[in-house]
Amino acid sequence: MSPRWEPNPEVRAGRHVVYDLHAHLVFVTKCRGGVFTDALTRCEEIMREVCTDFETELREFNGGHDHVHLLIHYPPKVALSKLVNSLKGVSARLLRKEYTSHVHQYLWGGHFWSGSYFAGSVGGAPLTVLRQYIEQQQRPL
Repeated sequence: MSPRWEPNPEVRAGRHVVYDLHAHLVFVTKCRGGVFTDALTRCEEIMREVCTDFETELREFNGGHDHVHLLIHYPPKVALSKLVNSLKGVSARLLRKEYTSHVHQYLWGGHFWSGSYFAGSVGGAPLTVLRQYIEQQQRPL
């Protein structure tokens, strides 16, 4: 009897695609101000809601006094740059509104997040393994 094939829960399927895409995102507050002494939990809640709206999943979230890390599982139809813009925009607007007195003292010029961010792809085989696999594929004659 052959072993039963078990589907990988990380691999998702759409109408015309099978995917397993993850990204590590890092956002830093403007001027590295120590904003997140008591707003980090609320920031996570907001970002989870934004991810749900984009049909993505926030797998992990954490941060320090001036930055946050997110691990996102997303479908190929989602442009990471648009997701990032929404994550940063919605969270900045709501956190400034809900934590006005606390946030104001750490931020300069009304900006919450730095204009830049880090995005890295994660998961899957290492690049060396992928390169070897592609090199070993037969070329058509």
